[in-house]
Amino acid sequence: QVQLVESGGGLVQAGGSLRLSCAASGHTLGTYDVGWFRQAPGKERDFVGVIRRSGYTFYADSAKGRFTISRDNTKGTVYLQMNSLKSEDTAVYYCAAAKLYTAAPTTADLYDYWGQGTQVTVSS
Repeated sequence: QVQLVESGGGLVQAGGSLRLSCAASGHTLGTYDVGWFRQAPGKERDFVGVIRRSGYTFYADSAKGRFTISRDNTKGTVYLQMNSLKSEDTAVYYCAAAKLYTAAPTTADLYDYWGQGTQVTVSS
């Protein structure tokens, strides 16, 4: 069982930046594909981006050019760097892990393990 823990959320002004972290207890994330999702109140959980085991990254259109996913396998941690934040980025952000074999793993049901989420609030 892989247990994921997100951290780094908080309140930031529009235009600001935040870096979220996703760490795994008992396992190294280096052997998993790790995705980031977000869910705003009353909305579905949306794909933000994913970093594959190979290091390849893929982003939702809403994240391209502003968000960057990276991983530090020595620390067993995956990061989501968010820049130029907008009020519409306000949501609970989740990391998720799986060993995936699909080309574009953008749907939540493909992932096996989830963190508890971390709140990101962007004030305008």
